[in-house]
Amino acid sequence: MDERTDLRHHGDIDAEPGLLDFAVNVRGDGPPEWLAERLRAGIAALGRYPSVADEDAARDQVAARHSRRREEVLLLSGGAEGFAMLPRLGSTSAALLHPSFTEPEWALREAGVPVVRVVQGEPYRLDPAAVPESADLVVLGNPTNPTSVQHPAADVLALRRPGRILVVDEAFADAVPGEPESLAGMSLPDVLVLRSLTKTFALAGLRCGYVLGPSELLARLQVGRAHWPLGSLQVEAIRACCEPAAVEWAQREARLIEAERAEMVEMLAAAGVSVSGPARGPFLLLRVPDGELVRKKLREKGIAVRRGDTFPGLGPDHVRVAVRAAEPARRLVAALTEVLA
Repeated sequence: MDERTDLRHHGDIDAEPGLLDFAVNVRGDGPPEWLAERLRAGIAALGRYPSVADEDAARDQVAARHSRRREEVLLLSGGAEGFAMLPRLGSTSAALLHPSFTEPEWALREAGVPVVRVVQGEPYRLDPAAVPESADLVVLGNPTNPTSVQHPAADVLALRRPGRILVVDEAFADAVPGEPESLAGMSLPDVLVLRSLTKTFALAGLRCGYVLGPSELLARLQVGRAHWPLGSLQVEAIRACCEPAAVEWAQREARLIEAERAEMVEMLAAAGVSVSGPARGPFLLLRVPDGELVRKKLREKGIAVRRGDTFPGLGPDHVRVAVRAAEPARRLVAALTEVLA
C-alpha cells in the first residue's frame, strides 16, 4: 500500500462479513429500536424532496442540544463530508496532529493544500507548542482515534492563534460520560467542531453528522455544495439523535462503554497485552509483537481487528480494537492469548 492509499484505509476494510468485528468503532449492527422506528415512519415521505423546514427543524434541535444558534449548525452527510469540505477554507499550511483519523489529511492533500504532520509519540498527549506557528489550519481529534486519548479542553484551546482556524473532530465525544472536554458548546470565531452520529447510534450506513461553528466559516465550507446534500431520512435521524431523550440514551451508552472498556483493559493486561492509556474512547490501542502475523492468525480464528500501521506515527505492531461486551471481549483475549503463546 502506498501512503495515499494508507490514508483511506478504515476499519470496514478489515471487518469482512462473518468475522467477529473488533475493527469498526460502531455500536452494534443497527440503530436502537426507538430510532429505527422513527426512521421507518419517515419512509412514507421519501417521494418528496427534503424540505428546508425539516432541515431548519433539525438544525434547531442540534443547536438546542449544544446551546448554540441555528446559524452555527451545518448538517452533514456523515462527519467525513465535513473533512471533504476543509479545502474550501483556503488554508496555505495545514497542521494535522497524529496519530489520528486520516481522512482530513487525505482530503487536504487531494486538494493540493500543503500539509505538515505533527506526530505525537507515546503517550500521545497533545503538545500545543509542537504545532508550527505558520499553520493557518489545525486539525485534531478529541477523543483521538486510534489512541483513545482525550485531551484537556484547555490544551486544545491553546492551539488558537490569530489568523488560524482550529478544527476539532469530536466523532467520539458522545461516548464519554458527560463529554467533559468537548468544545461543542463554545461559540468561538475560529473554531469548528465536527460531530458524527454514526458510531454511538449505529448509523454508519445512513451517514449522519454536523459541524458547529461561526456562520461565516460554515458559509465557506458550503461553497459549491450540491443541492439537497442530505436525504430526508438523514435529516430526521440527526434531529432524533439530538433530542433530550436521545442524548440521555447516549449517555447511558457512554457509561456502559466505560464499564466495558475497564473490563477489557483488565482482561488484556492480565493476558500480558500492552494497552495504551488512559483510554477514554470506545476503542483501545494495543501493541503486540509481530502485529501483522497476529492480525493474520486472529483472522484465521474468525476475529477482525484494525491494523495500526496506516496511522501516521504508528507501526505494524499496533492494532486497534473496539470496546465490546464481556462475552466477545473474552473471545478476543482468549484468541490473543493463544496467538501470542
